[in-house]
Amino acid sequence: MDLSKQNILFFPRTMGLGGTENVVLQLCEIFKPLVNNIVVCSCGGENVKRLDEMGIRHYTIPDIEDKSPSVILKTAKQIRRIVREENITIIHTHHRMAAFYVAALRSYKKRGFINTSHNTFYDKKRLTAFAYKHAGLVACGEMVKKNLADYFGLPDEKVTVIRNAVASFDGQIVPDETIEKLRGDGCFIVGNIGRLSGQKGMEYYIQALPKVLKKHPETHFLIIGTGELESSLKEQTKQLNVENNLHFLGYRSDVQNLISQLDLVVLSSLWEGLPLTPIEAFSVGKTVVATGVDGTVEIVEDGKSGRLIEPKKPEQIAESVVWMIEHPEEKKSMEWKAKNRYEQDFSIERLSKAYIEFYKMI
Repeated sequence: MDLSKQNILFFPRTMGLGGTENVVLQLCEIFKPLVNNIVVCSCGGENVKRLDEMGIRHYTIPDIEDKSPSVILKTAKQIRRIVREENITIIHTHHRMAAFYVAALRSYKKRGFINTSHNTFYDKKRLTAFAYKHAGLVACGEMVKKNLADYFGLPDEKVTVIRNAVASFDGQIVPDETIEKLRGDGCFIVGNIGRLSGQKGMEYYIQALPKVLKKHPETHFLIIGTGELESSLKEQTKQLNVENNLHFLGYRSDVQNLISQLDLVVLSSLWEGLPLTPIEAFSVGKTVVATGVDGTVEIVEDGKSGRLIEPKKPEQIAESVVWMIEHPEEKKSMEWKAKNRYEQDFSIERLSKAYIEFYKMI
């Protein structure tokens, strides 16, 4: 395939602030210099501005999770029009319903059709099989591939694993005011980064705080992100009387910059495809305490580059944070191994090469 002649449509559900949207932005950056044109369609979000800055056109369509007949018809018409008017030659979906629309409209005819699966799922078997039947399938990790094969019955040999990645940090640290003050007070600083939704298990992270503070009251905790559970999580913080040691920083685009100023990262997720947070931590030489779910175990080597714990177990979060505080030399060794793991397996150069080779095979 001659990439220079291709017009690509990237089709996620949203262009919000999640890991999937970040991958779409990465692919835009990778392919923009290589192809004729790129457009994106989604129901919108904060990262549409990033697309504008990159000179990539975004088409706003209804939320593809909306199954009402009138919305389905409107969405189908818009997608058909975008494909036709932009002379799309490759459609790359990042959501099951996006792939469903492509399959239902038969838009894969005479075009390359790719779907990247970013999470494990255990529902909608028929819809998923129909949506993915004609697509070149990419899984963001081995557990996602296993999920596609074992649960959805898709041919194992037709799923290619291309692991998520993050760009290396330029090393230019911009001090955060909250972290800088805590650092000046000699505090040990722990951060948890992610959307404030049920998936991320932030409530269990908060429940761990009293147990840590009982042994190490100088410890402070950060939550970096926004989402629908923000109010309830703040209320939980008050009920546990830990508001003086927990700081909500909101959404931040400079995640690697912030992580580089932390002592430790916690990932309390209940499920993941292949999460970016531990990769971001590894990229700046930080270790993590992470729940051993799905693709997280493909990144974090327990006892080597970090510590794996069970989900929904605040006592295990607390125990692991305390261990990191009390074993600084072992923690330092984990940090070195984490950085080495990033450089070997999760660099943006590796992801770029893998996707370019995959596209050329379509």
